[in-house]
Amino acid sequence: MQGWKQWIPTQDKIEYINALLKVGFDTIDFGSFVNPKAIPQMADTKEVISQLKKEGTTKLLAIVANERGATDAVVYDAIDYLGFPFSISETFQQRNTNSSIVESLHRVAAIQKICLQHNKQLVVYISMGFGNPYGDPYTVSLVYDWINKLTGMGISIISLADTVGLATAEQVHLICNDLITALPEIEIGVHLHSSATNWEIKLKAAIEAGCTRFDGALGGIGGCPMANDELVGNMDSSKMIPFFQQRGYLTSLNSTALEECRRMAATIFV
Repeated sequence: MQGWKQWIPTQDKIEYINALLKVGFDTIDFGSFVNPKAIPQMADTKEVISQLKKEGTTKLLAIVANERGATDAVVYDAIDYLGFPFSISETFQQRNTNSSIVESLHRVAAIQKICLQHNKQLVVYISMGFGNPYGDPYTVSLVYDWINKLTGMGISIISLADTVGLATAEQVHLICNDLITALPEIEIGVHLHSSATNWEIKLKAAIEAGCTRFDGALGGIGGCPMANDELVGNMDSSKMIPFFQQRGYLTSLNSTALEECRRMAATIFV
């Protein structure tokens, strides 16, 4: 929702996310505790969380960009995860969180401390994890170096973000495989952006590398509004789910609830 230009009424958000909570997903990324001037669409997150009804074992994740956002988020018992976008592109980190990479590393340390004090878990997204369009330095070794710094601070969930859809299937497999092999105690996931033509090869590459954590959005809606003017859509959950089910995963999802969510998405994102 964050990159959707038209305002989505708060009640629509509440009803849609509550519907998603009935499907049986592992986690729902439901909102952001960030400056509303930066992400206007998420200005009502506090109103939304107050009316969400968790079902089963599905967990809730909220994005934060600094300690203030983390402090606001952890007071809600319903929130299980905080997510922080940590970019290895200096340009994008400034655009996304108004901080340098080094300063963001300090923010991660502070947010991790807040999470531990309030029984929450921090998920760190490696934004521009497969390259960037800004000319900033990028190498696979750079990715590994920053992840090693983060895991050394106690971060146990890392999600590699293909923020502007630059990743090749070969890159996805190489990086995921290397990290999963080197850091078996860390949960390594992927937040892939893709087109209608390359989603499957990226997904296959990640699962063959051993990934078990994947982000998606129904209809492939969204993208990061701080990345560039033309959003590269999130990976479409409607395509991902059959892909996984054919391989014996996600077999317990509530198909009736999922179909209702698809119907709702078609009326909200128009």
